[in-house]
Amino acid sequence: MKNIFRLDASIRREGSVTRAVADTLQASIEGRLGESRVKRRDVGLFPLPATAWAASALAGFVPEDQRSLEQKEAQKLAAELADELVDAQAFIFAIPLYNFGVSQHAKTWVDILLTDPRFAPGAPRLLAGRPAFLVVARGGGYGAGTPRHGWDHATGWLLRILRDVMELNVELIEAELTLADVTPAMASLRELAAQNLQDAHGAAARHGEKLASLLAPGIAAE
Repeated sequence: MKNIFRLDASIRREGSVTRAVADTLQASIEGRLGESRVKRRDVGLFPLPATAWAASALAGFVPEDQRSLEQKEAQKLAAELADELVDAQAFIFAIPLYNFGVSQHAKTWVDILLTDPRFAPGAPRLLAGRPAFLVVARGGGYGAGTPRHGWDHATGWLLRILRDVMELNVELIEAELTLADVTPAMASLRELAAQNLQDAHGAAARHGEKLASLLAPGIAAE
């Protein structure tokens, strides 16, 4: 049985584009792979304690027998997050752009995770080469030539963490203009937004098929 880890960072339970596109990706994988186990960590709806990062990071400077209960609990949480990644063969990260930057919930997850010794600087890259997908959604347009070009300060950072720090083999799936339907000033962009969303779901479905064939070589991708 193949293990897949999925991280969701949207603060919306309903109407979330990253959740919907990630659902398409997950369904495509499971529909072709058959037996698989998806471990979900939803930091958007169930945030990790922000104070756990400092507690876990500073615990390493304190003798083990002198660590506080808070520090021990924080280290335990970091180990749990690390276990979830190490145990997986593939990964889905569904993280929206918030206020031009990284979701605070996703950032907290990364900060706590990196305090575990297995993900510390200089440690062997345990996830190197494993397939991963980063699903991002942006309410407006951020491409070249748009007024907001260069304002997305999240996607580059996330790719840096996933590709360069964890050394995952990451495919990016993007959706833009996701607020067009509810923003009067973006009414002229609604058709483009719908096409963009359709393309994101299509890319997710295709990537899911390819991943299934990678995890189970006997399955051919269409």
